[in-house]
Amino acid sequence: MTGRIITIAQQKGGAGKTTLAAQLAVALLNTGASVATIDIDPQGSLSLWYAARMAALGNKNKLMHAQIQGWRLKKEAERAAEEHDYVIIDAPPHAESEATIAIRTADLTLIPMQASPMDLWACRPTIKTAADEGTPALIVLNRIDTRTKLNAAIMDKLTELETNIAKSALGNRVAFAASMMDGKGVVETDPASSAAVKEITALVKELKKTGALKLQKAA
Repeated sequence: MTGRIITIAQQKGGAGKTTLAAQLAVALLNTGASVATIDIDPQGSLSLWYAARMAALGNKNKLMHAQIQGWRLKKEAERAAEEHDYVIIDAPPHAESEATIAIRTADLTLIPMQASPMDLWACRPTIKTAADEGTPALIVLNRIDTRTKLNAAIMDKLTELETNIAKSALGNRVAFAASMMDGKGVVETDPASSAAVKEITALVKELKKTGALKLQKAA
């Protein structure tokens, strides 16, 4: 099997890239898949999360991780894809060249977006880059407050963007942040019945159902 490479990219900082990368990685790991994460964001938040994970789990941790510079990404990601079912890349915001490499290398680009006009506007360059590179892109609504009316207005505007939108969204939940502090994902720290676990599990199921995460047989 040849692994699938998934890049998490968004030009705007604070959209929840690292949270989505970590939660998706652990949720996929929880399905029995082998998963590797790659951090090319100079801020290194995913690497800090992984350090906390190693401190908490030690040898019980089955997730592999690398922190590298963007120019080394293609070779590292392809090598990791030969050894793992899924490779998840946390791309940096505001770094056009490195983000472009990450999107070009990926089989799928996920664009986390909060329900705000700023996030909506910031999605456009990433969508364009994905289109230019021929990489499928999918917006994932993140940190959503279902009680606000803004979501409906944002959704109307989202239909104007030339890209797909995941039906499964992640809510603005303390559980996601709490699990990150422990170097884990909500599927490891929360009961299966919790809203957070249901949301990340639903996203994984949706991606697999649409074929976005379907593993490819080696030639």
